[in-house]
Amino acid sequence: MPSNRMTQKTCSRGHAYEGSGPCPVCWPGRSRKMATAPAPSNEVDAYISHAPKEAQGKLKQLRAAIKQVAPDAAESISYKMPYYSFHGQLAWFASMKGYIGFYLRPPVIAEHARELAAYKTTKSAVHFPLEENLPIPLIRKLVRARMKKNKAEG
Repeated sequence: MPSNRMTQKTCSRGHAYEGSGPCPVCWPGRSRKMATAPAPSNEVDAYISHAPKEAQGKLKQLRAAIKQVAPDAAESISYKMPYYSFHGQLAWFASMKGYIGFYLRPPVIAEHARELAAYKTTKSAVHFPLEENLPIPLIRKLVRARMKKNKAEG
C-alpha cells in the first residue's frame, strides 16, 4: 500500500524541502502552475540573498544600476532570474559560476561590441567576471539603449 508521506528533496543550493515543484526558499510563493507569473520584487531580494556570497555585492550593484536608469521598470523573476520590464523586455541578470550574466534583447550588445570587447558576449548576453569590478557606466548605457529601442518599438 503506498505511503501518503511526501518525499524530501534538496535543491541545487542545498535547501531541503518536501513536495514537488521549485524550492520554496529559492522561489517563495511559486508553484509549477505559477512558474511564468510575474513575481514581486521581494523575490529578487531572495534571489540575491541565496546567490553565492562572492556574487551578492555585484548583483546588488547591477540591480541598483538598472533601477537608477529605469526607476519605472517593473521588477520580477523570469527564467528563474531577476527581470526588468519597461515598454517590453528590458534586462535580466543572473549569478553564474565565475561570472555575472547580464542579458539584453538584440541588437544592443552588437551595437556596443567595441565597448564590450573586454568581456565574453553572445547575441544577447554579457559575462562579467566575478573577480573584476562591474562596468556600471557601461551597464547604464546598455540599459538606456534598450529602453530607447523598447520605446521606439512601441
